[in-house]
Amino acid sequence: MNREPDSIPAVAMRIRLEELKTEHRDLDQIIGRLNGDPFHDELQMRRLKKRKLLLKDQIIWLERQLDPDVLA
Repeated sequence: MNREPDSIPAVAMRIRLEELKTEHRDLDQIIGRLNGDPFHDELQMRRLKKRKLLLKDQIIWLERQLDPDVLA
């Protein structure tokens, strides 16, 4: 079965990719604000950074699925 580039799974993957990028950007801003607070919760900061790294991995994976010919 030949899939078109804008097939339903591809569209769903692009939507998910944008959601992940938005969450990643939001986490970046939150982490930046917390870094400015000398009394921030270090455990919370580690969790946020870990989540941000997980999102980045998911973003890269989805981008490769959508355009596998691009070298990372």
